[in-house]
Amino acid sequence: MSDASDGDKDDDSGHRPPQKVQEAAQRAVKWIDEGKAGKGFTDTGEHRAHQLADGQTVDDEVIKKMRAYFKRHAVDSSAEGFHGGEDGYPSPGRVAWDAWGGDPGRDWAESQKIDGE
Repeated sequence: MSDASDGDKDDDSGHRPPQKVQEAAQRAVKWIDEGKAGKGFTDTGEHRAHQLADGQTVDDEVIKKMRAYFKRHAVDSSAEGFHGGEDGYPSPGRVAWDAWGGDPGRDWAESQKIDGE
């Protein structure tokens, strides 16, 4: 699976995250376990990280939440520590970004067909 549209919607069970989304979330789970998520990190973010890391299918509502998350937090990518090689990497914002699937998660969520759209 190499493209954001991989992991398309299963017939009845929802949207299956592609490998690159799972890998970003797996990275976030590791960082969360290492205490790098910061004190503002939410239970929802941790749940989403585990859900995506495990390759669990998600429903249309989760796809909508992912889209909203990435729109709200796009500004986080300009903060120090968001990109590898910067001081403070991974920043709490980067940990949270990857918990939601990272850049592949953003692209995948935007590519998914939602019932009623």
